[in-house]
Amino acid sequence: MKNIIIQPYGVVNKDDVVDLILPFKKGEFGIPITLDMQPDLKEIPTFYQINKGNFWVARIHNKIVGTIALLDIGNNRGALRKMFVAKEYRGKEFGIGQDLLTYLMGWAKQNHIIEIFIGTIAKFIAAQRFYEKNGFIEVPKEELPKEFPVMDVDVKFYRITTL
Repeated sequence: MKNIIIQPYGVVNKDDVVDLILPFKKGEFGIPITLDMQPDLKEIPTFYQINKGNFWVARIHNKIVGTIALLDIGNNRGALRKMFVAKEYRGKEFGIGQDLLTYLMGWAKQNHIIEIFIGTIAKFIAAQRFYEKNGFIEVPKEELPKEFPVMDVDVKFYRITTL
């Protein structure tokens, strides 16, 4: 069942994206978060879809089941953000997370992004394994570019080169 379509975010996706991301953080990981605490979700086109950045959604039968974003942080570097896959669509059976990351990496190469960084919280152990399996290397916070937007909850940081 590989009827997955990955496409750039459109304004009509706004509520679907919010409905995927907020319950994930609140329910699954107990992170007390509201839409007001994530202003980037209110302004996806002007926050992510500028310069060499973008925001994508994964759809199955017109339902958004995953998201991923690349924030252009300058100097041919990007920050991987908002990578979420609906719980019922995770794992190798669907491969949505892998498809989203592969799509983002292809975009990064086409747009001459040479390094991508990500921050994650301690509870996202499966995500950390996923990033490591895909060639991301853990780096100390002190080695992040000053332009990288560190979130208060992030405790582990990774980088990958796209060359």
